[in-house]
Amino acid sequence: MKAIRVHAPGGPEQLQVDDVPVTEPAAGEIRIRTEVIGVNYVDVYHRQGVFPVALPFVPGMDAVGTVDAVGPGVTELSVGDRVAYGELPGAYAEFVTVPVRLATTVPDGLDSGTAAAAMLQGLTAHYLAHDSHPVAKGQVVVVHAAAGGVGQFLVQFAKRAGAYVIGTVSTDEKAALVHELGADAVVRYDRENFREAVRRITDGAGADAVYDSVGKDTFADSLDSLRPRGTLVVYGRASGKPDPIDPFTLVQKGSLKLTWPSLTHHVLTREEFTARTGALFAGLLDGTLRARIDRTYDFADAPAAHARLEGRQSLGKILLRHP
Repeated sequence: MKAIRVHAPGGPEQLQVDDVPVTEPAAGEIRIRTEVIGVNYVDVYHRQGVFPVALPFVPGMDAVGTVDAVGPGVTELSVGDRVAYGELPGAYAEFVTVPVRLATTVPDGLDSGTAAAAMLQGLTAHYLAHDSHPVAKGQVVVVHAAAGGVGQFLVQFAKRAGAYVIGTVSTDEKAALVHELGADAVVRYDRENFREAVRRITDGAGADAVYDSVGKDTFADSLDSLRPRGTLVVYGRASGKPDPIDPFTLVQKGSLKLTWPSLTHHVLTREEFTARTGALFAGLLDGTLRARIDRTYDFADAPAAHARLEGRQSLGKILLRHP
């Protein structure tokens, strides 16, 4: 089969199309013939070596396709089922073999592109907004990179919960999109210090929670944007790893809470995985959630897809599709 592999850490040019063997599913696994593949920032981290993995490797953490084979003991899914999977490397390939607990059927009314656009980023936003800091009615939350894939879902989940949402963005186009998704205020962080903006918008009180995928460049000001007992949820490091912090600083700034969660620990069972995907798919079908597709590239054009994502040019999910 054709697969895109990384043989050495580096830029998008490291993504190479190779011929590799097709893997047979073991007990508890299924093999999926991929149709649409998600491109996520974690793929960039893996390619760059920020999150080291054994070389060579096939990137990609989510995809939609058709079950091609099932391993011994699998009864939850059958050959021919249209499924979505997430949270396991190997998606940039014609076939991917995954544990059945990380896959679920796609409803008939949902097209494959939309389902793929909702997977890893929608699942991430779901646990961030419902578990890492459960957003409640009347709270004020800040969403950094609000026009990105996870950011868009976070804005929508927070608004559904009844929160006042402040999104940070870098362009007017992104600001318009985030307003369209329901954000109450949008801050151009390239024009205005977002910490000062949050204090101004909240009459000095600060936010109940900040969701931060940027990392180093925003970390300190994110802490300073919180009200007493507020929560900083860090889930990415697009600008680099944040500087170390003395835990006592959290006391000095108002008994703050700091967490860096992972999707891996929020889909530990098939029941949890299907509950989260079920909530996502239901929202997409009834119109209470939107999954915006930024651009779809041919499978072999993965380097261009990475360059667009890494350059912060995207407005939503970037996908790969087999020609």
